Amino acid sequence: QEQLVESGGGSVQAGGSLILSCTASEYVYNNYCMGWFRQAPGEERAPEREGVAFIYSRDNSTYYYDSVKGRFTISQDNAKNTLYLQMNSLRFEDTGMYYCAAGRGKCYSGGPGYYGMDYWGKGTMVTISS
Repeated sequence: QEQLVESGGGSVQAGGSLILSCTASEYVYNNYCMGWFRQAPGEERAPEREGVAFIYSRDNSTYYYDSVKGRFTISQDNAKNTLYLQMNSLRFEDTGMYYCAAGRGKCYSGGPGYYGMDYWGKGTMVTISS
């Protein structure tokens, strides 16, 4: 069973920055669309998770959901099989549990969705205070 290991997260004030990281096995890293979903407090159903940003390491293609465009940047370190999510200009509404996820193949051009993912991390909490 694949394990996606997340780190980062924490609490910052609005306008601040945080960085998340997610490490996968070499096979998953090289062959899966990888990225982040988030789940706001009070949303209990996993399919309600909102897509954030995704990357496919084979061609460095990326996808950002509108809510984070211009503020978040997803990147990767091929030597470490690790992807990063740099989050700037954080807002109160960015608060939530952030989950690393991986889905086989290229990232769906219309935006990866919950049901397209095969593996999930345990999540890391991001709290933005206003």
